[in-house]
Amino acid sequence: MTEDEARSWIANRCGAHAIERLEHYVDLLVDEMGRQNLIAASTLATLWARHLVDSAQLLELAPSSTGEWIDIGSGAGLPGLVIALASDWHVALVEPRRLRVAFLNHCIEELGLVGRVTVEASKIESVRRAAPARVISARAVAALPQLIASAVHLADRETVWLLPKGSRAQSEVAEARRSWQGVFHVKQSVVDPDSGIVVASRVARRR
Repeated sequence: MTEDEARSWIANRCGAHAIERLEHYVDLLVDEMGRQNLIAASTLATLWARHLVDSAQLLELAPSSTGEWIDIGSGAGLPGLVIALASDWHVALVEPRRLRVAFLNHCIEELGLVGRVTVEASKIESVRRAAPARVISARAVAALPQLIASAVHLADRETVWLLPKGSRAQSEVAEARRSWQGVFHVKQSVVDPDSGIVVASRVARRR
Protein backbone atom coordinates (compact mmCIF):
# COMPACT_ATOMS: atom_id res chain seq x y z
CA MET A 1 0.00 0.00 0.00
CA THR A 2 1.46 3.35 -1.07
CA GLU A 3 1.06 6.52 0.98
CA ASP A 4 -1.49 7.88 -1.52
CA GLU A 5 -3.43 4.63 -1.32
CA ALA A 6 -3.31 4.81 2.47
CA ARG A 7 -4.78 8.33 2.48
CA SER A 8 -7.50 7.23 0.07
CA TRP A 9 -8.28 4.17 2.18
CA ILE A 10 -8.89 6.33 5.25
CA ALA A 11 -10.73 9.07 3.33
CA ASN A 12 -13.12 6.56 1.76
CA ARG A 13 -14.02 5.05 5.13
CA CYS A 14 -13.69 7.92 7.59
CA GLY A 15 -14.15 11.07 5.50
CA ALA A 16 -12.11 14.14 4.60
CA HIS A 17 -12.41 15.56 8.11
CA ALA A 18 -10.53 12.54 9.48
CA ILE A 19 -7.75 13.15 6.97
CA GLU A 20 -7.40 16.75 8.13
CA ARG A 21 -7.22 15.74 11.78
CA LEU A 22 -4.75 12.94 11.05
CA GLU A 23 -2.53 15.31 9.07
CA HIS A 24 -2.39 17.55 12.15
CA TYR A 25 -1.52 14.54 14.29
CA VAL A 26 1.24 13.53 11.88
CA ASP A 27 2.74 17.02 12.16
CA LEU A 28 2.75 16.73 15.96
CA LEU A 29 4.25 13.24 15.81
CA VAL A 30 7.04 14.18 13.41
CA ASP A 31 7.87 17.27 15.47
CA GLU A 32 8.03 15.20 18.68
CA MET A 33 10.38 12.72 17.03
CA GLY A 34 13.07 15.37 17.49
CA ARG A 35 12.71 14.92 21.26
CA GLN A 36 11.85 11.26 21.75
CA ASN A 37 11.81 8.09 19.67
CA LEU A 38 8.07 7.42 19.29
CA ILE A 39 8.22 5.25 16.16
CA ALA A 40 11.07 3.72 14.20
CA ALA A 41 12.66 6.43 12.05
CA SER A 42 12.77 3.94 9.18
CA THR A 43 8.94 3.95 9.06
CA LEU A 44 8.49 7.73 8.68
CA ALA A 45 8.42 7.49 4.89
CA THR A 46 5.51 5.04 5.06
CA LEU A 47 3.80 6.51 8.11
CA TRP A 48 0.29 6.65 6.62
CA ALA A 49 0.27 2.99 5.62
CA ARG A 50 2.53 1.52 8.28
CA HIS A 51 0.96 3.30 11.25
CA LEU A 52 -2.26 5.18 10.41
CA VAL A 53 -4.07 2.63 8.24
CA ASP A 54 -2.65 -0.15 10.40
CA SER A 55 -4.42 1.54 13.33
CA ALA A 56 -7.59 2.76 11.60
CA GLN A 57 -8.38 -0.68 10.17
CA LEU A 58 -9.39 -1.77 13.67
CA LEU A 59 -12.52 0.38 13.32
CA GLU A 60 -13.86 -2.06 10.72
CA LEU A 61 -13.57 -4.88 13.26
CA ALA A 62 -15.10 -2.96 16.17
CA PRO A 63 -18.73 -2.90 17.36
CA SER A 64 -20.80 0.30 17.34
CA SER A 65 -19.14 3.23 19.11
CA THR A 66 -20.94 3.07 22.44
CA GLY A 67 -18.97 2.68 25.64
CA GLU A 68 -15.25 3.12 26.11
CA TRP A 69 -12.34 2.00 23.98
CA ILE A 70 -9.26 1.27 26.10
CA ASP A 71 -5.91 1.25 24.29
CA ILE A 72 -3.02 -0.41 26.14
CA GLY A 73 0.52 0.89 25.76
CA SER A 74 -0.52 3.75 23.50
CA GLY A 75 2.99 5.17 23.14
CA ALA A 76 2.83 7.53 20.17
CA GLY A 77 -0.97 7.23 20.09
CA LEU A 78 -1.12 4.09 17.99
CA PRO A 79 -3.75 2.90 17.59
CA GLY A 80 -5.72 4.84 20.23
CA LEU A 81 -5.32 8.42 19.02
CA VAL A 82 -5.89 7.36 15.42
CA ILE A 83 -9.13 5.63 16.46
CA ALA A 84 -10.30 8.81 18.20
CA LEU A 85 -9.40 11.03 15.25
CA ALA A 86 -11.08 8.78 12.71
CA SER A 87 -14.29 8.11 14.69
CA ASP A 88 -16.52 9.24 17.55
CA TRP A 89 -15.23 6.72 20.09
CA HIS A 90 -14.42 7.74 23.67
CA VAL A 91 -10.87 6.46 24.11
CA ALA A 92 -8.65 5.91 27.13
CA LEU A 93 -4.94 5.84 26.32
CA VAL A 94 -3.01 3.76 28.85
CA GLU A 95 0.68 4.66 28.90
CA PRO A 96 3.10 4.52 31.86
CA ARG A 97 6.10 6.34 30.30
CA ARG A 98 6.27 9.98 31.39
CA LEU A 99 7.47 11.58 28.14
CA ARG A 100 4.91 9.70 26.09
CA VAL A 101 2.15 10.69 28.52
CA ALA A 102 3.14 14.34 28.07
CA PHE A 103 3.05 13.95 24.28
CA LEU A 104 -0.36 12.28 24.35
CA ASN A 105 -1.83 15.01 26.57
CA HIS A 106 -0.39 17.64 24.24
CA CYS A 107 -2.01 15.92 21.26
CA ILE A 108 -5.38 15.76 23.02
CA GLU A 109 -5.32 19.50 23.59
CA GLU A 110 -4.00 20.40 20.14
CA LEU A 111 -6.40 18.10 18.29
CA GLY A 112 -9.55 19.15 20.15
CA LEU A 113 -10.07 15.81 21.88
CA VAL A 114 -10.47 17.07 25.45
CA GLY A 115 -13.52 15.41 27.02
CA ARG A 116 -13.48 12.45 24.63
CA VAL A 117 -9.95 11.12 25.05
CA THR A 118 -8.11 10.64 28.34
CA VAL A 119 -4.67 9.42 29.34
CA GLU A 120 -4.11 6.92 32.12
CA ALA A 121 -0.50 7.45 33.22
CA SER A 122 0.00 3.96 34.60
CA LYS A 123 0.34 0.32 33.70
CA ILE A 124 -2.85 -1.40 32.61
CA GLU A 125 -2.90 -3.57 35.75
CA SER A 126 -3.52 -0.45 37.86
CA VAL A 127 -6.38 0.97 35.76
CA ARG A 128 -9.86 0.61 37.21
CA ARG A 129 -13.28 1.27 35.72
CA ALA A 130 -16.86 1.17 37.04
CA ALA A 131 -18.05 -0.36 33.76
CA PRO A 132 -16.30 -2.81 31.43
CA ALA A 133 -14.62 -1.58 28.27
CA ARG A 134 -16.47 -2.03 24.99
CA VAL A 135 -13.18 -2.49 23.13
CA ILE A 136 -9.65 -3.21 24.33
CA SER A 137 -6.78 -2.75 21.88
CA ALA A 138 -3.02 -3.10 22.08
CA ARG A 139 -0.32 -2.89 19.42
CA ALA A 140 3.00 -4.65 20.02
CA VAL A 141 2.69 -4.69 23.82
CA ALA A 142 2.97 -8.27 25.13
CA ALA A 143 2.30 -11.88 24.21
CA LEU A 144 -1.41 -12.63 23.99
CA PRO A 145 -1.82 -14.74 27.17
CA GLN A 146 -0.03 -12.14 29.30
CA LEU A 147 -1.85 -9.26 27.62
CA ILE A 148 -5.25 -10.76 28.38
CA ALA A 149 -4.25 -11.49 31.96
CA SER A 150 -3.15 -7.88 32.49
CA ALA A 151 -6.44 -6.35 31.30
CA VAL A 152 -9.16 -8.93 31.86
CA HIS A 153 -10.32 -7.04 34.97
CA LEU A 154 -11.51 -4.27 32.60
CA ALA A 155 -13.53 -6.60 30.39
CA ASP A 156 -16.67 -8.67 30.40
CA ARG A 157 -17.97 -11.28 27.96
CA GLU A 158 -19.19 -8.56 25.57
CA THR A 159 -15.85 -6.74 25.39
CA VAL A 160 -14.19 -7.01 21.98
CA TRP A 161 -10.41 -7.39 22.00
CA LEU A 162 -8.64 -6.04 18.88
CA LEU A 163 -4.98 -6.98 18.96
CA PRO A 164 -2.63 -6.62 15.97
CA LYS A 165 -0.12 -9.46 16.27
CA GLY A 166 1.84 -9.59 13.04
CA SER A 167 2.94 -12.96 11.70
CA ARG A 168 2.60 -14.61 15.13
CA ALA A 169 -1.15 -14.09 15.42
CA GLN A 170 -2.19 -17.71 14.93
CA SER A 171 0.50 -19.13 17.18
CA GLU A 172 -0.31 -16.62 19.93
CA VAL A 173 -4.00 -17.58 19.77
CA ALA A 174 -3.03 -21.24 20.14
CA GLU A 175 -0.90 -20.36 23.15
CA ALA A 176 -3.65 -18.22 24.71
CA ARG A 177 -6.23 -21.01 24.38
CA ARG A 178 -4.31 -23.03 26.95
CA SER A 179 -5.31 -20.55 29.67
CA TRP A 180 -8.20 -18.60 28.16
CA GLN A 181 -11.49 -19.59 26.61
CA GLY A 182 -13.57 -17.45 24.29
CA VAL A 183 -14.23 -16.71 20.63
CA PHE A 184 -10.93 -16.03 18.85
CA HIS A 185 -10.52 -15.10 15.18
CA VAL A 186 -7.51 -13.90 13.21
CA LYS A 187 -8.21 -11.29 10.52
CA GLN A 188 -5.70 -10.45 7.82
CA SER A 189 -4.22 -6.96 7.96
CA VAL A 190 -5.06 -4.70 5.00
CA VAL A 191 -1.52 -3.30 5.23
CA ASP A 192 0.48 -6.54 5.32
CA PRO A 193 -1.00 -9.86 4.10
CA ASP A 194 1.43 -11.72 6.37
CA SER A 195 0.15 -9.92 9.48
CA GLY A 196 -2.88 -10.89 11.53
CA ILE A 197 -5.19 -9.11 13.94
CA VAL A 198 -6.58 -11.16 16.81
CA VAL A 199 -10.28 -10.45 17.35
CA ALA A 200 -11.62 -11.97 20.56
CA SER A 201 -14.76 -11.83 22.68
CA ARG A 202 -16.38 -13.79 25.53
CA VAL A 203 -12.90 -14.13 26.99
CA ALA A 204 -12.64 -15.81 30.39
CA ARG A 205 -10.02 -17.77 32.24
CA ARG A 206 -10.17 -21.48 31.48
CA ARG A 207 -11.25 -23.52 34.49
